[in-house]
Amino acid sequence: MAVKIRLQRHGSKKRPFYFIVVADARAPRDGKFIQKLGTYNPLTVPATIQLDRQKALEWLHKGAQPTDTVRQILSFKGVLYLKHLLRGVKLGLFDEATAMTKFQEWYNNHEATVAKRREEHKKQQRDSRKRPVVKKVESAAPEAAVPSSEEAAAPSEEA
Repeated sequence: MAVKIRLQRHGSKKRPFYFIVVADARAPRDGKFIQKLGTYNPLTVPATIQLDRQKALEWLHKGAQPTDTVRQILSFKGVLYLKHLLRGVKLGLFDEATAMTKFQEWYNNHEATVAKRREEHKKQQRDSRKRPVVKKVESAAPEAAVPSSEEAAAPSEEA
């Protein structure tokens, strides 16, 4: 049985909300699934992702194949990086404590970046609400046709 980690769509028309689920590859998109791993809401900025990292890691170790979108989500949340580090532990490249410190360091940097994006978005929203709409009115005659005061004074001095 081929097992996929994929998105299951919920929400109303033009308001998507997804469950991240483990399902048989032959099952329909919104049909039967084996286990729910989390949720994904693409409407928020940045997108809101709730994911059980341990369950996702277990299913990846069992051989479940993520779809393209879910692969991006797992990468964003660090599940694929953690899998990569644990493979290094299994090969004897470093111990598990080192792998966990590397992951924790990456996770802290990642969370700081996401918080920064969220604050920038909130600031941008506040600024757009405060700014009044100003319409520029262009004159019918181009500016080159109207001589400046210095240009108008220069020919009279020569004459």
